[in-house]
Amino acid sequence: MKYKDLIQISSHVWELPATGEMLVPGRIYANDKLISQVYRDNALAQVSNVAKLPGIQKYSIAMPDIHWGYGFPIGGVAAMEVESGIISPGGVGYDINCGVRFIRTNLELADIREKLPHIIDVLFRQVPAGVGSSNSIPALNYTELKEVLKEGAKWAVRKGYGKDEDLDSIEEYGCLNAADPEKVSNKALKRGADQPGTLGSGNHFIEIGVIRDIFQQEAAQDLHLHKDQVIFMIHTGSRGLGHQICDDYVHEMLMQSHKLKFRLPDKQLACAYINSTLGRNYFGAMACAANFAWANRQIIMHKVEEGMLKALDLQPDELGFELVYDVCHNIAKFEEHKIDNQNKLVCVHRKGATRAFGPGRKELAAKFHFLGQPVIIPGDMGTESYLCLGTDRAMQDTFGSSCHGAGRTMSRHQALNTASYNQVMNDMKAKQICVKAADKKTLVEEMSSAYKNVSDVVDTMHEAGIIRKIIRSQPLGVIKG
Repeated sequence: MKYKDLIQISSHVWELPATGEMLVPGRIYANDKLISQVYRDNALAQVSNVAKLPGIQKYSIAMPDIHWGYGFPIGGVAAMEVESGIISPGGVGYDINCGVRFIRTNLELADIREKLPHIIDVLFRQVPAGVGSSNSIPALNYTELKEVLKEGAKWAVRKGYGKDEDLDSIEEYGCLNAADPEKVSNKALKRGADQPGTLGSGNHFIEIGVIRDIFQQEAAQDLHLHKDQVIFMIHTGSRGLGHQICDDYVHEMLMQSHKLKFRLPDKQLACAYINSTLGRNYFGAMACAANFAWANRQIIMHKVEEGMLKALDLQPDELGFELVYDVCHNIAKFEEHKIDNQNKLVCVHRKGATRAFGPGRKELAAKFHFLGQPVIIPGDMGTESYLCLGTDRAMQDTFGSSCHGAGRTMSRHQALNTASYNQVMNDMKAKQICVKAADKKTLVEEMSSAYKNVSDVVDTMHEAGIIRKIIRSQPLGVIKG
């Protein structure tokens, strides 16, 4: 696809007209700096393919961090009408409920600057990281694991990993009630039994950061955030369990694709009708993986707090470790949205996209009712990150959705051929960022130049009115898998 295929709707929105089998247009969010990067892979073709799926409402949407993904583009959003629409694992992703949590502390930069290497060493021992990482807590038997899959973060809190008030600061309060562990294979259960409280690999991380800029002082104060404050971010998902659930249902949906009343535009868009037995089974299993991920991040947060208390010899009230919010960016959920001036229940797929509900939505805890939902948008390990808030405009234009990060500009293989481990480490040292990883290769794959400029991505959504920027943070120390 070329530039001529897109029509510029505004300074930050482009439209891919509905042609051929497309049921709706595509809508791409990008400013002048980012639009050329949309053409570097074939992600626009994926936007077009998603627009061909039955039941899709209004637009096939792509965020400014869009890049090629499995079936759906990463950075893709699609809302499906429930009665006639489909649900697709490709619209959720293999790492179901990969997400980020943002944590405030009572610490200032001066409190930890000289102690960062020690802190990173302690946290690296505290939270297992890397491919196949396991045994942060004792391995669970299948009965215990199914409790996790049903209860999500609530299970972790019930077991002593955090506080009840944490749940108010988690999307969906940390649990999708539709979870059905009986729809999860034994292979998936086996892969997940020893992985709660583990970071995994790839772009997952634990980051210690410092708030550098406040864009809206009143909102920052409402969230108990201020300049030079030390914050933490935790980014991980449902580990091997979620991956296996996705794999199981992609295979099953492909096996049953002859039952569909339309032609799949791409086998990676394997799907089932939402109201079919297979569609309901997938949603029940996907909800289990989402709950596993929320429990996983809850346990990691507790482990990081324990590590910080140990590393700095502090009491909990001195550390002030408090969850600001936890969002997911690989999920499908049933939500009510206004379409053609009517409230309508739809299944919203967000794949590499973050929920960004505006003020007043019933799904938000009381403390966010007037603010809107916090939206966490991390950069790469060497660049800034943002905490934002969802807006009314997001509810009108994007089904309450925003971008989820910077978005890759080169594959992991390309990154490995572009730089060496020593080059990446020297870059981190020059930026005064303390980094530790389970695998040297991961650091090269995750180097800053493999990603878009996160500030350009966030500014696109802010200037389009989808989110409003509240704070910008910079990394001080990063743990990678």
